Amino acid sequence: MPHSFLIFSFGANEEEAQQARHRIDGWKQGFRLDKKLQVKFERKESESKAAAPAAAAASPKPAKSSKAAPAAKGKAKHAAKSKSSDEPASKDGSGAENSSDIRLIVRLDFSDHEKLSHQRWIDRIPGEEPFKHASPKVIRPGEADFKAAADLFDSLD
Repeated sequence: MPHSFLIFSFGANEEEAQQARHRIDGWKQGFRLDKKLQVKFERKESESKAAAPAAAAASPKPAKSSKAAPAAKGKAKHAAKSKSSDEPASKDGSGAENSSDIRLIVRLDFSDHEKLSHQRWIDRIPGEEPFKHASPKVIRPGEADFKAAADLFDSLD
């Protein structure tokens, strides 16, 4: 059975996106879903920040953002500590936080004989707490957006 994609848009809420990643990592470890449940982040700068650099600088940004996802795993604890100490400042000047668009792309890759497990995970993940408010989108094989989602997932690292 071909894989399905779940795409969650967290906007600029980095903390909620990291909570979602931690939740999925817990499921992967607890249910032994290492190859069956894969996650990648897509970070895009908003137009206000992207308008300042030249067009030549815009092409390296997606490559840079795709490499930021593995680095974010190791820096999650440090980022959480720094956010808790800078929390009052971020409420007043949240321009830096609102400057990016964070999307979490989850690929479910179950074999043909695991159709029931595949369907249960498609139903479960969007209903869980960190994912509810992230405008979930499920893309199944055969849909119009499937090829674009597969190419996007493969391009991210």
